[in-house]
Amino acid sequence: QVQLRESGPGLVKPSQTLALTCTVSGGSITIGYFYWSWIRQPPGKDVEWMGAIDYRGSTYYSPSLKSRTSISRDTSKNQFTLQLSSVTLEDTAVYYCARGLPEKYDYRGQGTQVTVSS
Repeated sequence: QVQLRESGPGLVKPSQTLALTCTVSGGSITIGYFYWSWIRQPPGKDVEWMGAIDYRGSTYYSPSLKSRTSISRDTSKNQFTLQLSSVTLEDTAVYYCARGLPEKYDYRGQGTQVTVSS
């Protein structure tokens, strides 16, 4: 059973960089032809795919967030990370990590609330 768990600060100030880590257990992020995604859901809005890193380490980003988003991984810890720069109040959301791509997630973390506030 694959499990994902998000971790990181729950409060970020405007203009700062949001950094979250997803720790994966029950399966390696380097095998299996899988994609490992970051998604978010702002209050009252739909779920938004932010980007992904695949089993080879190649990255893919949503065009609307590409200029502010960076996804990387630490294979020794079986983790992948999200960095979102220059955050604004509109980046307040529940952030999730998941295995798969939009409409095809098979495992997802429980999510972590991130609030952008001064």
